Amino acid sequence: MSSKKPNYTSAAAAEAAFYEALTHSDLDAMMSVWSDEQEVVCIHPGGPRIVGLESVREVWRQMLSSAAHLRIDVTQAVVSSNAMMAMHSVFENIRLEGQSLRAPAIAATNIYMHGASGWRMVMHHASVVPDDSDFGALSPRVVH
Repeated sequence: MSSKKPNYTSAAAAEAAFYEALTHSDLDAMMSVWSDEQEVVCIHPGGPRIVGLESVREVWRQMLSSAAHLRIDVTQAVVSSNAMMAMHSVFENIRLEGQSLRAPAIAATNIYMHGASGWRMVMHHASVVPDDSDFGALSPRVVH
């Protein structure tokens, strides 16, 4: 297998490759999406902030080595981008392959930067979406 990373021509192509790698528990494909810069950041639901390429690789290695095949439906994308950066805010609806029960929805923010080798992920931040009942007395106008 070649060590050369694919040249993702758009942030959407990089994002598709990210979710394909996650679905197939493919660490090499997962890391082909990430930037080679050391300032990358990854935060999984309920987990700590992981900073640095080797640390991000290790957390994905652990997660993908123990994971069953996942079915991931990405919905409600909100995309903001310019020529150098793209931010995708999505909902990840995840279930184990072969099962109909879904885990709670995950809100994820994926940030991509454009460089000489195409588009690469620099941040993935995911967290569980609380039930509407968890908002209690908060005003619907509160967005943070």
